[in-house]
Amino acid sequence: MSLDINHVRSQFPILGREVNGKPLIYFDNAASAQKPNAVLDAMGDQARTAYANVHRGLHTLANETTEAFEGARSTVQRFINAPAPENIIFTKGGTEAINLVASGIGQQIEPGDEIVLSVMEHHSNIVPWHFLRERHGAVLKWVPLLEDGTLDMEAYAEALTPRTKIVAVTHMSNVLGTVTDAAEIVSLAHETGAQVLLDGCQAGVHLDVDVRALGCDFYVLTGHKIYGPTGVGVLYGTSEALDALPPYQGGGEMIEIVEQDRVTYNAAPQKFEAGTPPILQAIGLGAAIDWLNGFAFDQVIQHEDDLHQRAIDALATVNGLRVHGQAPGKGPVLSFSIEGIHPHDIAQLLDRYGIAVRAGHHCAQPLMTHLGVSATARASFGIYNTMEEVDAFIEALLKARSMLL
Repeated sequence: MSLDINHVRSQFPILGREVNGKPLIYFDNAASAQKPNAVLDAMGDQARTAYANVHRGLHTLANETTEAFEGARSTVQRFINAPAPENIIFTKGGTEAINLVASGIGQQIEPGDEIVLSVMEHHSNIVPWHFLRERHGAVLKWVPLLEDGTLDMEAYAEALTPRTKIVAVTHMSNVLGTVTDAAEIVSLAHETGAQVLLDGCQAGVHLDVDVRALGCDFYVLTGHKIYGPTGVGVLYGTSEALDALPPYQGGGEMIEIVEQDRVTYNAAPQKFEAGTPPILQAIGLGAAIDWLNGFAFDQVIQHEDDLHQRAIDALATVNGLRVHGQAPGKGPVLSFSIEGIHPHDIAQLLDRYGIAVRAGHHCAQPLMTHLGVSATARASFGIYNTMEEVDAFIEALLKARSMLL
């Protein structure tokens, strides 16, 4: 059966509202997607009927909540084809997941050790590695892009040396939509003995992610881009990588034994989940994945690609408009600029028509420098968007252009 977009949209209450007297058109999905009733209900029902803290409790509510929480962990495991639930760490977001890895690896970094990044990384996958440069003398090496926004794989291969400790790159760019050749990135890094962290915060919702096929040591997801709640993210790690990684924070379930003169740590995943975890958020994330799995994923991907292509085709004739990133197989993220118009002005005028887009540097300032701009406007598409919305966006954008030039 084909994807029934009207049925999909009926499950998102927020899509029924108006903004500035116009029906809401939400094209800011790369920043944060909206939440279906399945997610809102899962969190609300848990809070209303069976909430308690997880693990160690012996009463009924604690057991029910723990079962739901650990059930969500298993859902994530299956979603990315991880070997076992123990490979899944719940964090408060993708940012914390990357910081967790950087903090642990930082304890083993010596001056001159190298960390390889790409110029299109989100700040969340840049700043934690700068900490290691500042505090431990690590050397950051930057891989450039080709003209169409594809990662320069020849330059990447040349950047790897025996001093490379970790490669941290995006699986899909939040600005360009570029999908990197993640399996080849991992393979080349492993040949030099380096570990690989893949930032999958965008890829998790637009690609069929299989961490075992990719072979990466670490993979990062964030809940709020997968139609789930904010305040929850995921770190996947191989058993070997997690065993070797020191704990990130102390307290709560991450311990095994605490005495006055010694402490021993629990095994993963509890080793990295100090304190009370994001219980309701994790349950909401599990519900979001279950909801998304209710659709044929190839149809979802095709629908999003069709939306993106319709917008690209319409913008091709707009004078002075530049689309940033045209790599083959890119995801449904459309970043653009119009000569003589600031992206913030574009976003504000589109909002008058009820259209939500993002404008700014998108937490990717090195990429903005590479592109030769200070900011871009960005429309990003999701499962609930329609062709009619794309047409309305194009019409409003042309009106905004005529007003601002």
